[in-house]
Amino acid sequence: MRIAMVSEHASPLAVLGTADAGGQNVHVAALASALAARGHSVEVYTRRDGTELPERVPLDDGVEVVHVPAGPPEQLPKDELLPYMAEFGDWMAERWAAGPPDVVHAHFWMSGVACTRARRTVPVPFAQTFHALGVVKRRHQGAQDTSPAERLELEAGLARQADAVIATATDEVRELLALGAPAQTMHVVPCGVDPALFADDSVEDGWWQGRGGRILSLSRLVERKGVDTVIAALVELPDAELVIAGGPAGAAFDSDDEVRRLRAKAELYGVADRVRLVGSVPRDQVPGLLRSADVVACTPWYEPFGIVPLEAMACGRPVVGSAVGGLLDTVVDGVTGVLVPPRDPERLAVVLGELLADPQRRTELGQAGARRVAERYTWAKVAEDTERVYERLTAPLTAGRGR
Repeated sequence: MRIAMVSEHASPLAVLGTADAGGQNVHVAALASALAARGHSVEVYTRRDGTELPERVPLDDGVEVVHVPAGPPEQLPKDELLPYMAEFGDWMAERWAAGPPDVVHAHFWMSGVACTRARRTVPVPFAQTFHALGVVKRRHQGAQDTSPAERLELEAGLARQADAVIATATDEVRELLALGAPAQTMHVVPCGVDPALFADDSVEDGWWQGRGGRILSLSRLVERKGVDTVIAALVELPDAELVIAGGPAGAAFDSDDEVRRLRAKAELYGVADRVRLVGSVPRDQVPGLLRSADVVACTPWYEPFGIVPLEAMACGRPVVGSAVGGLLDTVVDGVTGVLVPPRDPERLAVVLGELLADPQRRTELGQAGARRVAERYTWAKVAEDTERVYERLTAPLTAGRGR
């Protein structure tokens, strides 16, 4: 099968941890590679955001990243990219005219806008994964939401028009049905992890260890990730330390607004001496960093899915997570970790304190988490489930071609 994945702002080649690079980049890269391992040919279309980027870059056997010239060839915030989606879609349509892919899979709503544009001239089966919904973002961020004004209306249209809508969590299905997505087009296929990446038992050196244990927060550094909730909880955990990983790489780190805000919060709460912001961590060092922690805290206000909890579980580490979104699927409360209300530092402190004081329970939770990931959340399993959706979309075409 020839598969076109479209991920307009989240390139699988991007450096993770920056404001617009996170779980979606990992998802697209890993899913594309896992589908290629099943014998498919995959092209990932992403916006060209640098003059030095070639048009095509091999990512893995059977996978190429295609840089689409849409808008200026420079890095722009994703919320500024909507005006260039018509250009993005027209470029793809021109490329597909001579030989269209068997299926197109859009990741994020703006990718869906570009695909809808391309399908006006090159009709192809179309699957949509949103990764995040504007209606949820608006609900939680209100006036701070920087999304384009058209987002909610365009997302609702995509939910109704796509041949298949692939949600990453069951909580998202309810939101999509409310937007008018037909129930018969809905599928739930989660994100995953690469077992090979987390098979090594080594622990990354260089992270200091406090007497009361180490809490790790690993995410993009944006306010909705709730990292400040963990900082506030640290007040009630006087011997514990907090390592915060994520954010811009290099010189831009110290001038980043969220980095400055989190440092100010640590000073305000009197815990700055026990909080270390380490910046962006190379992908191959993430497993060792996770294993260096006693507990991994994932406390967003809302979370469409969240890959970090799965990665922590794959490393055998217990997760304390907000009871929101995808974490309601991945973290089994009391079995693989503990769920807490979002933005509740008092409850978070109690749960973290109990786990840090109980190594046996941490071990049991971590082992159960590793088993759950191995059974349900490998990229091979995710690719198999995604392939099944594609096959449903392409079956009429396949039958018509006599194959």
